[in-house]
Amino acid sequence: MTRSVQSLSWFGIVRLGLVQTSLGAIVVLTTSTLNRVMVVELALPAMIPGLLVGLHYAMQVFRPRLGHGSDMGGRRTSWIIGGMAVLAGGGTLAALATAVMATQLATGIILAIIAFLMIGLGVGAAGTSLLVLLAKRTDPARKSAAASIAWIMMIAGFIVTTAVAGRALDPFSGERLVAVSATVSLIAMVLTLLGVWGIEGKALPDRDQPARAGPVQSSFRRDFRDIWCEPQSRRFAIFIFVSMLAYSAQDLILEPFAGSVFGMTPGQTTQLSSTQHMGALIGMILVPVLGSLRPAWRTRPERWIVGGCLASALALLNLSFAAASGPGWPLQLSVLALGTTNGVYAIAAIGAMMNMVSDGQRDREGTRMGLWGASQAISFGIGGFIGTAAIDVARHLLPSASMSYAAVFAAEAGLFVFSAYLAIWIGRPLSENSITQLAGASANQGV
Repeated sequence: MTRSVQSLSWFGIVRLGLVQTSLGAIVVLTTSTLNRVMVVELALPAMIPGLLVGLHYAMQVFRPRLGHGSDMGGRRTSWIIGGMAVLAGGGTLAALATAVMATQLATGIILAIIAFLMIGLGVGAAGTSLLVLLAKRTDPARKSAAASIAWIMMIAGFIVTTAVAGRALDPFSGERLVAVSATVSLIAMVLTLLGVWGIEGKALPDRDQPARAGPVQSSFRRDFRDIWCEPQSRRFAIFIFVSMLAYSAQDLILEPFAGSVFGMTPGQTTQLSSTQHMGALIGMILVPVLGSLRPAWRTRPERWIVGGCLASALALLNLSFAAASGPGWPLQLSVLALGTTNGVYAIAAIGAMMNMVSDGQRDREGTRMGLWGASQAISFGIGGFIGTAAIDVARHLLPSASMSYAAVFAAEAGLFVFSAYLAIWIGRPLSENSITQLAGASANQGV
């Protein structure tokens, strides 16, 4: 007799959320705190941490291969623990490299390159397998709420780590930086072990999968080609890439915009970013709450995605009007609205990802999730650059900074509208003149 997979309890979902918290804690320390130390305390060019963070995103291209590795083993726990170990080692090494830069710049940069390569691989291995495990072990009715819990806990990791580590780093020294980073990495590993211990072992065999004598053996290239040829997987990857461009393009220009057009101080713009993060939390909570009130909404996640994209487009248009209007516009409310709508879009897209990862060929969830994760990370990595480059170009073409920001925000709104159009087709069959042709991804016979 075959048996179904045992679903995670709410406590089990929260336990897996501890891994997201751990991921967020290490990543925010390496991409935010170390960035500031390199630029301010060490007076290094800003492009050095920028290139290092870019390496972290570049390594996300290996997510499909890492996910395929977990598919072959049939279990995700070892990949989560192994990925977190690599990430924790990379985070500690990155702090050590930053401390070394103060006296031996070349050696420090070499160590930092190795560290950020490790960070990228660790995030890819642990993050991909974590999402697959969460998706496969969560009851469909709970998946949206599970996605919200995991990402809220990740943001909590950002907040707690920056607050506590910020205090622990004063008075600053290289030794203290390494000690704080190593402590954060150690705590993250402990939380990860607590989060995954026994979770996968509680699962019973899936009734849809026949018993196997051992791990499935398959070619990554063939599996990746097959998944790319799945219409739903391909168009979802295209949607993620386009929508994340719109999502991330404003990331590096919001604070400069507030300072340039509204005359805000650095402290005030930092508070503005905090307002945006608070809005994102509100949006992430809003989706499962409304979904519980209207159960029918849970069965059509693409409606939430389309709505989140269109609402984000309106919020960006609102910022465009704010740029054109200048001081006197209620900027805090506009940024709160942007954060909230972005939160709705993000959590709806993640929920859809979790619902769709088991569609198509079985035993390839890691490869499929890896494809989508790579699309998201690569797009996010280049989105910030596109936003800043667009501002530079607009300033050369338009008469004022305010008009330049207004034009760029409006262009980002257009990207979100196009993303909403792409999202309409996520849950629908493709036709010959469908989104595949529109996006230029017509390789239906293999790649």
